[in-house]
Amino acid sequence: MAFYDLEEQEQLSTLQAWWKLWGVPLLLGIALLLGAIAAYQGWTWHKRNQAAKASDLYAAMQKAEHEGDPKQAREAAAALVERFPSVGYAPLAQLLSARLSFDAGDLAGATNSLQWVAEHARDEDMRAIARYRLASVLLDEKKYDEALKLLDAKPEHAMANLFADLRGDIYFAKGAEAEARAAYQSALEKTELGSPYRNLIQIKIDALGQTK
Repeated sequence: MAFYDLEEQEQLSTLQAWWKLWGVPLLLGIALLLGAIAAYQGWTWHKRNQAAKASDLYAAMQKAEHEGDPKQAREAAAALVERFPSVGYAPLAQLLSARLSFDAGDLAGATNSLQWVAEHARDEDMRAIARYRLASVLLDEKKYDEALKLLDAKPEHAMANLFADLRGDIYFAKGAEAEARAAYQSALEKTELGSPYRNLIQIKIDALGQTK
């Protein structure tokens, strides 16, 4: 018995020495870990809460647009972007707001919304869509060089033919028929065989041939 008592006493002494050396750092580490978990859970809740509120505003915007109240829809979009600019609904709201502004003849408003998406959207496809639509607005405003500069940014392959086609429209509006033909030909080559869109591009190329 004395042997076992001595062994237990040695183990206890070893544990006490270890705790004296590492007890405080261990407790501190546990506290930091629990704090990090709580902070992450709080951040996750905050993000979900932000997304839910942004979703409500986006739903209100869509409802107003469907009910034929573009003014209310644009106000909801502005509120969404102002309050929740980092939430995924913000670029969608700005794209819809841009279309409503364009339909209302407010080209400046459409330009501002599209520029916001082109600069702030995290998704490259969405930024490409914004650049394409913004270039179309600039074409309507006869700001040809600005529009062409926007289209110099390389889009994803899915929109490469659209960019080239629009570039052709801009060159044609400028009276640069050779450049327009080259752009349309590029658009044709980038469009899948069998796509009805090829017919429209071919019509533009043929029309240029008739004006020579």
